Formats: sequence, structure tokens, C-alpha cells
Amino acid sequence: MKTTPVKLKILSIDIGGSSIKATILDSKGNLTMDYKKIATPKPANPANVVKAINTLVKDFPAFDKISVGFPGYVRNSIVKTAPNLGNDFWKDVDFRKLLQDDLGKDAQVVNDADMQGLGVVSGKGLEMVITLGTGFGTALLMDGHLLPHLEVSHHPVSKGRDYDQYIGDKALDEIGEKKWNRRIKKVFEILKTVFNYDYLYIGGGNSDLLDFKLDKNMKIVTNADGIKGGAKLWQEDKHPVTHTAMATPTK
Repeated sequence: MKTTPVKLKILSIDIGGSSIKATILDSKGNLTMDYKKIATPKPANPANVVKAINTLVKDFPAFDKISVGFPGYVRNSIVKTAPNLGNDFWKDVDFRKLLQDDLGKDAQVVNDADMQGLGVVSGKGLEMVITLGTGFGTALLMDGHLLPHLEVSHHPVSKGRDYDQYIGDKALDEIGEKKWNRRIKKVFEILKTVFNYDYLYIGGGNSDLLDFKLDKNMKIVTNADGIKGGAKLWQEDKHPVTHTAMATPTK
């Protein structure tokens, strides 16, 4: 088991469709400063996002490592999709290398809901984390360990629409809060049936708009809670999926 060195300072970054947030964490995930944010640039291509991060953190205290939650499918810190930033910009981008070259520190990049999950779960049983924001993010953890990431947001849910299209920001703007809440109730019923989770954590900026009573095994969490997951990315026993070892070829 490998644990994070006690004095390690970690720059934890959460990239969203509308804003980029960052703070410095200690090894236990405690914020050593209030998190700051900057608008996500448009177009949100890799060069512009790195530039925005540089602007955001230029006056931050010194840090030793970098953790990033990214809104898309990420494998071994390489971005595969980024539907709310621009898939064409991000396909197969080694975002870890870009950040390491720019900021001069070791970095790790995971899906944003995965990082939030590491920051909020209890570590007991099957726990699910969702984010209600520009799109719909999901993460699954078993006893505190990340399970392989699934892009649930792009699974069809109603009349050919995927979850992003059904309950994302654009849908909320088009149909209003009352109808959006009805859709969220429907989605929650689907998640219960499909995943049979022990606990569901609900994050993202739009979680504040929920107008109905949650089940006892549901809880709303904040961005500040989620960004703490950046510390656990450097505890290898907590995230085996994010460190996929290269298989040794057989002769």
C-alpha cells in the first residue's frame, strides 16, 4: 500500500464546461486555500485551456503534484472524448504531458466525476457519484476504489436523446426547472434499477435546483468536496484503475 507523503502539496483542478476551478490540497485532501475559478475559454481547445489554467494558478503557493478532473473520457491521463469542450480538439490528447511541460510538475488526469467520487465517498460498498452541470457526469466506486469509467451520459435515455441532451444545461434552459426536475426524478429511478448502488452522491452546479425530497441514501455534495479527490489520486491503493500497468507480453 502506498500513501501520500505527509507534506505533499497538490494542485487540484476541476475543468468544467463553464469554469475551471483550482486549489492547493494537503496530502489528506484538506484545502490549504479557498478554491479559485476562471471562465472556461472559448474555444476550449487544449492550448487555450492550458493558458487559462496558467492564468488561474500564477499567484498560487508552491505545489508538488497536479491532479485534474476532466469532463470527458480519460484513460491513463490521455483524453479520448470531451463532448462539452469539443471532441475534435481533444481526441487522443496527452493532457498530462501538456500540463507537466507547462507547469513543471508530475500530473494525473481523470474524469471529473471520478475525481469528485474519490473526494466524497465513504469507502463502503458500491457508491455512485453523478454531476448535474453542463452535462451529466458519473462515477462508480467499490469500497473506495474507482471502477472502470463508463460514459453513461451518452447512453440514450429518451426519444434518441442521451443524458447530456435530456438533463444537461441546454435542456434545463429550454424546458425550465419544473419539467427538468421531473426528468431528474425519472433518471434517478433508472439509476436505482440499473446500478443498485448503496449510496448516491449528487454534485454539479445544477444540483442546487432539485426541488424534491431525496432518498435516505442520496446526498448533495459541493465542488469543494469533490476537488478534494485530487489528493487521493496520489494514493495508489485508492485508484487502481487510473494506473493501468502495461501487460507483459507472453512469448
